[in-house]
Amino acid sequence: MKVRHRILTSKEIFLCTLVLSVSTLGVPAFAEDKPAVPAAAPGQDETMKAWMAMATPGEAHKKLDALAGSWTSETKMWMDPANPPETTTGTAEGKWVLGGRFLEQRAEGTYMGQPFSGLGYVGYDKYKKKYVGTWMDTTTTMIVNSTGTADASGRVFKSWSTIDDPFLKKAVKLRSVTKVVDADHLTNEMWGPGPDGKVYKMFEIHYTRKK
Repeated sequence: MKVRHRILTSKEIFLCTLVLSVSTLGVPAFAEDKPAVPAAAPGQDETMKAWMAMATPGEAHKKLDALAGSWTSETKMWMDPANPPETTTGTAEGKWVLGGRFLEQRAEGTYMGQPFSGLGYVGYDKYKKKYVGTWMDTTTTMIVNSTGTADASGRVFKSWSTIDDPFLKKAVKLRSVTKVVDADHLTNEMWGPGPDGKVYKMFEIHYTRKK
């Protein structure tokens, strides 16, 4: 479910990087032909402790639990702010994967009279202290990456992304706001540049939890 309306197998790469960094002794000093004294490397226990802290889901992840579940959706989309929106209906699904580290989001519906499918992942990067996400769908061949924040209540998520606009022929920024209305209702709105380059609301989606 893209509340469009993500996030590890990369862990192995990270661990390999750590092993290399721990084994590095530094470079010699040439000024006085004396060997450089290597900086103290962190011990293996400290290294693993730091990585495990980053790998363990926390409170920020729990806030995303409001987006999990099965939903029906109603979408209003404005291709041009001067024209009425296209209204469509669909379904969405959000489920936790990778031990509660990322929420997988799938959406099904229609777009301009054609079947639509979307897939994304959202999670919380504990190192960057930001929500991160990816989104892919049948309207394009690009992968959209986003970063965002949540308010203190954990009920309003804001995210920002950059896409390549084939009409404007340049990269443009998008802003998305997802609100947890209550336990059974969500909304998502997105703003971006129109044909004249001015920012406008491109779509809004209302989600209702399936019973």
